Parts: sequence; C-alpha cells; structure tokens
Amino acid sequence: MAIETVQSIVLKEKIPEEFIRSQHEQPGITTVQGTVLEVPVIDLNDHDQEKVLNLIVDASQKWGMFQIVNHGIPFQVLSKLKEVGKEFFELPQEEKEVYAKPPESKGIEGYGTKLQKELQGKKTWNDHLFHKISPPSVINYRFWPKNPPSYREATEEYTKWLHGVAEKLLKSLSLGLGLEEDEVKKALGGENLIYLLKINHYPPCPQPELALGLADHTDMCAITILLPNEVQGLQASRDGHWYDVKYVTNALVVHIGDQMEILSNGKYRAVLHRVAVNKEKTRLSWPVFLEPAVDLEVGPHPKLVDQENPAKYKTKKYGDYAYCKLNKIPQ
Repeated sequence: MAIETVQSIVLKEKIPEEFIRSQHEQPGITTVQGTVLEVPVIDLNDHDQEKVLNLIVDASQKWGMFQIVNHGIPFQVLSKLKEVGKEFFELPQEEKEVYAKPPESKGIEGYGTKLQKELQGKKTWNDHLFHKISPPSVINYRFWPKNPPSYREATEEYTKWLHGVAEKLLKSLSLGLGLEEDEVKKALGGENLIYLLKINHYPPCPQPELALGLADHTDMCAITILLPNEVQGLQASRDGHWYDVKYVTNALVVHIGDQMEILSNGKYRAVLHRVAVNKEKTRLSWPVFLEPAVDLEVGPHPKLVDQENPAKYKTKKYGDYAYCKLNKIPQ
C-alpha cells in the first residue's frame, strides 16, 4: 500500500497545486514580518513556586500558550528522543509504511500524511507518526517503530520524565481555577488520561511562502506539551494577525487545548496556531496530547458553574467532540 507522502515530492521545484493555500492563509502574505511573538517563558524550577503558579495561570488565560524551562527533563533524554524520531523519518518509504494507519481504522494512530477533512481539498506539508505512550493499558506497540532499535527505550524514558511535568501543569491549572489540585486531572479521567505522541515531519519546501505545515487550528485535547527541533516554524494568532513564535532552546512549549478551555468554562483559552515550513531545513516536532478517553464526558467543571456563571460549553463525550472536530462538523 503506497502512501503519497510529502517526503516523496520534496525534490520538485514547485509544489503541487493542492498544497498552495488560499491568499488569506499563505504565510508569505499573512505573517507579520520583523516581529516575533515572545510568548511567556516560565522557569518551573524557580524557588518562588507561588510566582510559577501565577505565571502559568496568567499565560493560560491571556495567551493559551507558554514555554517552560528548567522543567527537569535531562538534556540527553530530549536529545535521544529527537535522534530516534529523525532516524525513523530517514528510513526508506517501505519501512515507514509498515506502521501506516490502517485504511479501515477509526483511530489516528500510525504513520501517514492526512489527518482530517481538508477544506477546498488543500493539503498540508507534513508527514506524521501517531501512537499512544501512556497509560500502559492503551499502548499498541504495532505503531511503535522497531527501527531504529532504541526507539522504544528513548520514547519510554521521555514518557517517564514527561509525567512529572504534566502533573505539575495540571495541578497548577487546577489551583488557578480555585479547585483542589487534583480536580482538573480527575475531571479528565485521572490515571486514565491518555498521552498521545505525534511526531510531525516537515521536509524542506520549495515554496514555503505558499504552503503550511499545519493549517490554523486549536488542539482538541486538554493540554499539549511540545518539543520542537531547532528549526523555527510555530506561529500563533494574536489580535487577528499571525506571528512567528520565538523558540527558546531546550524549552517545552505548552498549548492550552479545547478540553481545558471547556473544563475551565472559558477561563483558560485554547491557542490558535499553525506551522510555517522552511525552504532548506527539515522541521520536526514532538507534541504529546493529553486527552480524555473517548467515552469520557467533558464539560464545564460543576464548581465553576452557577447562576451568575452559566455553562458556556456543551458537555459531551470526548470521542464525539473529536469526530466533529476532525470532520469539520459544528459542535
């Protein structure tokens, strides 16, 4: 089963018509030039932990995204994760296709290029690999590459460290809503909260001003914790304009997703973002999406809703929410 991937067309001088975005989306036209967006950078290891909490809450309310440094994950753990992901995408096409998402699958795990319904038939300049990394009960190793041989070890080591970062973020977001520190995590499924890893691979693009690696979107999960390589590309919308996000080396980028916006009844806001591509360099990123199980109902937390603060969002099963989002059906 041959998959037409972005990697297979990078050597052409011009990009195919289906990758050329409409003018209101083209980054060459719509990106504010000469200004980078300096989203909040938060030192998780600051001795003043109350200050850290306040910064996380403030950034989640005003930006929907922030970067965290001194997060405790060793540099070598990050480096190894990047190394094995890069090696996977450098494999021959037939080796990668062993991990392709099955055509009949309703899930999104596996290697591929198309994720969601594409408006006007437009494609994004991106190949990817999805698989769940936690909890153990949801892991399907059929989608974990066996080559490079150290892929599994590197990914499991990163997962172990990432749990600590995620716990701290979820506790802070819970306290920031005036809830007990474990209430947000409980509302998202507690120990059944799913960690879904995606590796995004954006090959060099002959006409980067016309294409997008990912079109504008908010993440449908609760929060995203993203590790990029050194190639810039993340853009965020601010006041109706698109800006490049200035990336801090070895930081993790945190996005507030739809489920956190819903759960907080709008106090936190999901960030609208997209990805630009590069003419010479390959960009890779490793987002981990923290999402509820498909049959878990998520809505505004009951403690945040009263007569003066009515629910602003519907309560619905996460699986139904995701289906509507991916198929561009109004929620």
